[in-house]
Parts: sequence; structure tokens; C-alpha cells
Amino acid sequence: MSNNDNVVIEVKNMSKYFRIYFDKANTLKERLIFWNRSNYDVKKVFDNINLTIKKGETVALIGVNGSGKSTLLKLFTKIIYPNSGSIKIHGKIVSLLELGAGFHMDFTGRENIYFNASIFGLNREEIDRRLNDIIEFAELGPAIDNPIRTYSSGMYMRLAFSIAINVDADLLLIDEILAVGDQRFQEKCMAKMLDLKSNGKTMVFVSHSAAAVEFLCDRSVWLSDGYIKMDGPTSVVIKEYLRESVGE
Repeated sequence: MSNNDNVVIEVKNMSKYFRIYFDKANTLKERLIFWNRSNYDVKKVFDNINLTIKKGETVALIGVNGSGKSTLLKLFTKIIYPNSGSIKIHGKIVSLLELGAGFHMDFTGRENIYFNASIFGLNREEIDRRLNDIIEFAELGPAIDNPIRTYSSGMYMRLAFSIAINVDADLLLIDEILAVGDQRFQEKCMAKMLDLKSNGKTMVFVSHSAAAVEFLCDRSVWLSDGYIKMDGPTSVVIKEYLRESVGE
């Protein structure tokens, strides 16, 4: 097997920017003052970055708010696209960015398992085999046959998370999901993440918790001002990131 066969995410010379539009000038005075001002500003999120993530790696994206962590995950899932350069994803991807986005409020939890898992590419037979594991992990009991519009936010997220981790993805993208639910369920989710890691799943993980990052991720990528400031072993990158944060 060549090195390229091991690559799951390949980012080459990628740039991403957003146009921030101003309110139109409504009065004559505003038009005179701002006559030479364009009606938008450009916010550059990434400037010609390169990144390769290989099969089986568990990688954290770290950085201050606004550094582009969640934007990069959205680029990976093709929710948004780069303005230049390329992003290639090899394998089946499951995003835990917007859990339950495909849920139907009037369907029961059980019906939504079939509906949502089919969006991830599973057929009826594959979902049948996973059904009990999904229900058991979500801890919904008899409520699994109630419409999910009757669910609390915690029940809703437990079901969504349970479906997402049971669809045999090659790549999981996780954005602060472990902040959802009570402490016991967070620990259960983290244990499941470790299990997936030990089974060779590739994961990209965004969290503001340095402890969670160090516990789960072998490698960390520090994003800052549109660039990759540091990329290496988590213990080294986190130490430098925290040192600079305290220094600031």
C-alpha cells in the first residue's frame, strides 16, 4: 500500500474568505461620507494552507474563537467550499457537527433511526443489525417509540450521537459534541471515541477542553490568523498553546 492510500484528508494550497456586506447608505450625508467605500469587506479565514491527515489518526483542531476550527470542519463536509486550492476526502465521512439535522419531528425515535441512518448510506438490513446497539447506547427506553418532538434536548442529542457513531464511517468529524449531556453520558461518549480510535477510525476533533484533547488525540493542529501555527504531538502543541494563551 502506498502512502497516498493511507491519506484520508488532503488539503492543498487552500484559501477561504467570506464577504461581509455593509448596510447600504440611506441618507445623502451617508452617501457623501462613504462614497468611495466598497459595499463589503473581506474576512480571510484561511490563507493558502496545507494539511494531510492519514488513516487511523485522531487529530484535534485547536485555537481561539474565530480561528477557523469549525469552518475547517464545514469545508471537510462540503457545507461550504474553498475559494482556491483543493480539499480531497477519501472514504465515508460522518459529521457530528449538526447532530439530528435529518430528524423528522413527528417520527418516533425508532423511525428516525431508520430515516437518519439511511442518510448516512446504510440499507435496511444494515440498520436492522445495528438497531439494538443504537437504542441501548441512547438510553431512551420506551421513549424510543414516542415522537421525538416530545424529547428533551438531552434525549434528542443522545439519539443523534448514537446513530452517528454506529454507521461504520471511515472519518468522523466531531465539533464540541462532548459538551452535550450530563457528565456520565459525556464519559460514555469519550469511552466510545476511544473504542473507535482503537479500531482504527480516523477522527478530527474540535474542543475547547485541553484535557479532552490530550486524552483523545495524538496529534493537534493549532490554527491562528488564517494559518497553521503549529502541527505536532498533542502534548507539545497544547503546552505551547497554553503558554501563549497565559502570556497574552
